[in-house]
Amino acid sequence: MDSKEVILLKKALERQKKARQQAERILESKSKELYDVTRHLKDTNSKLENLLTEKASELDGVFMNIIDPYVLMDLQFNVINMNTSAKELLGFDHTIENVNLARFVHPDFQQYTLESMQSLLEVGTLKNYRAKIIINEGKEIWVQINSSLIYNKDRKPIAAQGIVRDITSEMEVKELLSEQKKQLDIIVENSPLGIVLAKNNCIVKANEAFVEMLGYSHGELLNKCLKEISSPENPNETHRLMDQMNEGNLEKFTTVKKFFKKDGSSIFAKTRMSAVTNVHGHMTYQVAIIEDISKEREAEKKLKASENRLSTLISNLQSGVLLEDEDRKIALTNRMFCNLFAIPVSPEDLKGADCNESAEQSKVYFKNPNTFVQRIDEILENKKTVLSDELEMVDGRILERDYIPIYNDGIYKGHLWAYRDVTIGKNYKKNLEAQREKYSSIIANMNLGLVEVDNNDVIQMVNHSFCQMSGFNEQELVGKVATELIKLTNKEVIPAKNKTRLEGKSDSYEVEVLRKDGSVRHWLISGAPRYNDSGVIIGSIGIHLDITDQKNLEFQKETLLKELEISNSGLQEYAHIVSHDLKSPLRSISSLATWLSEDYKDVLDEGGKQNLQMMQEKVASMDKLIHGILEYSTANSAELDNTNVDLNEVITEIEEVIYIPEHVVLRAPKNLPTIVADRTKMHQLFQNIISNAVVHIEKKKGIVEVIAQERNDFWHFTIKDNGVGIPKQYHEKIFKIFQSVGNNERSTGIGLSIVKKIVDRYEGEIWVESEIGEGTAFHFTIKKSTINQRDENSPSYKKEKQSI
Repeated sequence: MDSKEVILLKKALERQKKARQQAERILESKSKELYDVTRHLKDTNSKLENLLTEKASELDGVFMNIIDPYVLMDLQFNVINMNTSAKELLGFDHTIENVNLARFVHPDFQQYTLESMQSLLEVGTLKNYRAKIIINEGKEIWVQINSSLIYNKDRKPIAAQGIVRDITSEMEVKELLSEQKKQLDIIVENSPLGIVLAKNNCIVKANEAFVEMLGYSHGELLNKCLKEISSPENPNETHRLMDQMNEGNLEKFTTVKKFFKKDGSSIFAKTRMSAVTNVHGHMTYQVAIIEDISKEREAEKKLKASENRLSTLISNLQSGVLLEDEDRKIALTNRMFCNLFAIPVSPEDLKGADCNESAEQSKVYFKNPNTFVQRIDEILENKKTVLSDELEMVDGRILERDYIPIYNDGIYKGHLWAYRDVTIGKNYKKNLEAQREKYSSIIANMNLGLVEVDNNDVIQMVNHSFCQMSGFNEQELVGKVATELIKLTNKEVIPAKNKTRLEGKSDSYEVEVLRKDGSVRHWLISGAPRYNDSGVIIGSIGIHLDITDQKNLEFQKETLLKELEISNSGLQEYAHIVSHDLKSPLRSISSLATWLSEDYKDVLDEGGKQNLQMMQEKVASMDKLIHGILEYSTANSAELDNTNVDLNEVITEIEEVIYIPEHVVLRAPKNLPTIVADRTKMHQLFQNIISNAVVHIEKKKGIVEVIAQERNDFWHFTIKDNGVGIPKQYHEKIFKIFQSVGNNERSTGIGLSIVKKIVDRYEGEIWVESEIGEGTAFHFTIKKSTINQRDENSPSYKKEKQSI
């Protein structure tokens, strides 16, 4: 045992002696106090027994004649005596039959009753016991009991007595009021309208809707006057109505107010004021119900602006618009209509013109003039909406025409014609069809399999590559339900994905498929919804890629990873065996050196003794080196047993285990956090850094300080000292194995490399800040976790899982 261990043991022994002496002094003091109290209690008890005997008979008469039900029972709930009121309440007479009060207790209150009885036995009295009991014919009533214990001459409880009061009506009223209050609170708090209770025009309560409406908190609104946060749209009228309400001549009125929000903006709100009066008819409160009508006000402004814009819009539309009344007189038209038909007058000049004549005049511009007029007559006779009616002009232009009949309360009031020049669009569509044909050819021959299905999963189109991938030809696929023809090992995948297509979602996923010949293939499918020209989902489209070769490589990779895990496990076992085998001859060398030192201490000179001492130190260094290498090899491979770790306990244990020179003080706050981690790893982490710090302090007063800070996702720890410091060029090097600063033979160069591995394992970072001669600060972070997120391979997790 070296001198350091002896010093530690002496300190521990000294602390133990001082603690024993202190305990003996406290024991002597308390024994004296206990003896004095015992004598005093004996004298007092004797006096009380005499007094109790004198008053007992008097009390019996008083209790038996009181109006409230009075019951005397033993400690097993058996009735010893009860007065007339108690007999009437319970419907039983103890003089006729034995009555046990436990049978009256409602099942919902049995546990509460047992706990109350236990409290009575411990305290001696029981106040305001409230419970539901069942009396004759199953009737349930509420009772309130105040009771106390009765003691014999030896101060042992032998019975209990109590006054019983029927509080059924009181409880029913209380429950009714409570339920009504809850319902009212729910209505108020969940109302989309702001509700405010005011007294003398100052707010005393506001619901959540009003708080959200103005942006103030509940506390900010309390005692704020309504006139501070609102201004009536019509001040004179509102003040007049408010005066009438204050005088008691008006119960409610509605006005529009502008309310000012906390952020400086404002809203318009319809405000309904109601008076709450007392029994004398005097107003005590006002209730204001506030409905935000800002959007309606804005809509009214927009509607007026829209009416103005509509006229301008029709005048400038790129479609020719013609509005006719029920007599086919022109009510409105625009410049584009005049331009389409080369009408040489302004739109205003056409108002009131007869369209029968206009149609005859305009038919010369169409390829089939008579058909143009006949089609108009046919449409007007049916009076049904017609869209995209196509017309060919003599000059080669193509027009589309819409007809919309106008009804007011079911009465025909005219119709609207809209003409559009779609010549460019028609030509574009022809070009688009040509391009479609070209790209259809490309799709049909690309290496990716393409499939289109409708909403019922019926195949609409496939390309050549998909036929090759599946083994089916196009005739076997088109018109068939895809999931019935293409066999998947997981049959639920495609129906689930089709549902997401109906929601407009696209995604990619892998499936295992059986080809027509029965061989297993792996496909990667990218699916997307398919829309028609109106934007309605009519099915889905899928692009398929055969990834069988890649999947086989993944399977091979998983096999290799499993083999690697087995190999790593073997290597760890080998490291433990080698560590044991290396330590065995070291222990033999250490023993031989000790024997030589003891047997030949009188023969050896100082040089020989020093050599043997050096041999012991080298053996100890080798032992530490082997232990360090073993810890380093398992730092990020051993299973983590994550539990709640109190770092205050960890620091205390480290302080007791490691050697700390007398001139060095280890400081740590009393409120270090409890984190979820492997306790052994945390012990290694903090001990290696603290041990490294305490041996590198050469100042007369050394300080090593532990600091913890909480971040969003991490714990940030700092261990700082005022030691010799670490040169900047070593700040990265010290975290590598067998690397250390200076020539300190006590250092193996492994401790900080183990620290780095542990921090990495908890997804943290570690870095150093240091100045030569000033000190060093080691910073590291540990990712926050919970017990539910701990390592599923840990022994504690497996044990819990087995117990479940």
